[in-house]
Amino acid sequence: MASHIALHEAGIPFDIESVDTDAGLTASGIDFTTVNPKGYVPALALDSGEVLTEGAAVLQYISEQYLYQKQGEQTPTGSLLADPIQRARLREHLNYTGSELHKAFSPLFTSTTSEENKAAARTNVAKKFDYVNHLLSDGRLFLLGTTFTVADAYLFAVSNWANFTDLDVEKWPHIAAFLQRVAKRPAVKAAMKAEGLIK
Repeated sequence: MASHIALHEAGIPFDIESVDTDAGLTASGIDFTTVNPKGYVPALALDSGEVLTEGAAVLQYISEQYLYQKQGEQTPTGSLLADPIQRARLREHLNYTGSELHKAFSPLFTSTTSEENKAAARTNVAKKFDYVNHLLSDGRLFLLGTTFTVADAYLFAVSNWANFTDLDVEKWPHIAAFLQRVAKRPAVKAAMKAEGLIK
């Protein structure tokens, strides 16, 4: 969903195709491993024929190509990320969300995970949420301050999994407030509606 949100934020035309990762098929019946041999989403097929995979890489590509300099002009995001430290912070947040938070949720979506291991996974997610909640406790609206970036799209998508894994996000009030803020963005509403998460 994070890449989907970022594409809406960029305001560029794109097509989306759902993938049944258990069956390994796209909605049109294509063997998904011919698109992404790794077998998981997201995969971004470019007009050049190249396919990008890995959520953080896809998000950085969208950000660099479309959000930094939309139509050749500096956008607020572009101005912010012209600073090398801010670009590094963006990667820092993307990497933490991908390698720590996203990974911590994984056992909760695996049917073979025992209840004992699911409880341990919830404890692990809670520790990651403690960090993010502390990070957001300084009053910032988004991870890099007042400007929404692709890192926020990724954090929103992953943190929202709490709703499907018996985690009460209200225990982390700054994350809960962040989720409410981000959910109001038109691009987020469009992505969630397209994915059947809201009407």
